[in-house]
Amino acid sequence: MNTHVPVLVPSDRKLLRKNGAVGVLERLCELIEPTDTQKDTAKDRYEAVGRWLADAPQYLFSAARISPQGSFALGTAIKPLRGLEYDVDLLCRFTAFASRLGPAQLKQTLGNRVWDNEAYRPILHEMPRCWRLNFAGEFHLDITPSIPNPNCRNGGELVPDKKLRTWKATNPSGYLALFEKRAALLPRMRMQKAMESLAAMDSRAIVDPFPDHTGFKGILRRIVQLLKRHRDIYFENADESLRPISVILTTLAARAYEFCIGHFVFDSEFDVLLEVVRAMPYFIENCTVNSIPQWRIDNETTEGENFAEKWNVHSERAASFFEWHRHVLTDVEQLADLEGSDRITKSLSQAFGSQPITQVIAAMAEEVNAGRKDQTVAVMPLVGVVTGRSVPQRATSVRSNTFFGRK
Repeated sequence: MNTHVPVLVPSDRKLLRKNGAVGVLERLCELIEPTDTQKDTAKDRYEAVGRWLADAPQYLFSAARISPQGSFALGTAIKPLRGLEYDVDLLCRFTAFASRLGPAQLKQTLGNRVWDNEAYRPILHEMPRCWRLNFAGEFHLDITPSIPNPNCRNGGELVPDKKLRTWKATNPSGYLALFEKRAALLPRMRMQKAMESLAAMDSRAIVDPFPDHTGFKGILRRIVQLLKRHRDIYFENADESLRPISVILTTLAARAYEFCIGHFVFDSEFDVLLEVVRAMPYFIENCTVNSIPQWRIDNETTEGENFAEKWNVHSERAASFFEWHRHVLTDVEQLADLEGSDRITKSLSQAFGSQPITQVIAAMAEEVNAGRKDQTVAVMPLVGVVTGRSVPQRATSVRSNTFFGRK
């Protein structure tokens, strides 16, 4: 059998390293996100809570509606570090009739109804602006009451502020719709032509075509998951208040993604990731009032919700974000230049955690070894696998991954 392996020029090698990095990062995301079973369990839990609220004898609950918000709704949830439970955020939407109660009384009314359920009572905990059901070892459900915001043209909501004295504007359903619209955008790629030229270097080689459709996740959701994971590792031993909150990472990534997709053409999905990370700070508004910096990262779907409002009270949180952003950008940039499995594994482990990266690399190495035994593997730069044409019918090619979803 001809075992000739194509000689790759430097630019080709770098492209394959980028695609290999995408394969590792995609599998990392699969490993750290909730399993289908966990998602189904969370869904069952919140639907049960919703039925309990809807069946309340009080008129107030007759038209109430409970719905998920946050990372579970967006599809960007990741496994928390140190064995903590997943955080599932729910909104209990009351009608405008409930606004006469005020935020404190409406929150208490919601809590009283949950308390009436004997199964929920032992696991119910009061939080500053919501009620938490703590399903130990699984996740906790945070249930926040809301009323319609008459001043929001996009169907926004009002939720209690932390001190329960007034209402704060928000719009989770509008935010979700905008995020999904952006996540559906597809980058313009030069990659197909480049990969065809690589395949032409050896007539036996097959390179899986770049997909022209989104999979179950897509690039934007994977980018958000990677950012959140990197943040969690970076701040693992730091003051928790210094960690940039998830909605800031999600908002900046989504806005940067939309901008980059509209303005650039890319060689690979890795370059999409890199440009999005680079562009994130450009969507933070900053001005100076009485020599004091003021920061804004607005919820574009409603008026009056500034995700960076705490930066204006705690300046160290803004400084912490920019410090973290410099590190995540550096970590992503260097991935395309690293060669050697030891260096690559070390870099990925430092950025995203050693345990899952080790698990991913081991699984991929096992697949490659199996492919070699079946005579299906021709080239393996990093983890970019090119399979041979002349293989036994029984052989199974090594699976490949992209941020569009596994092919």
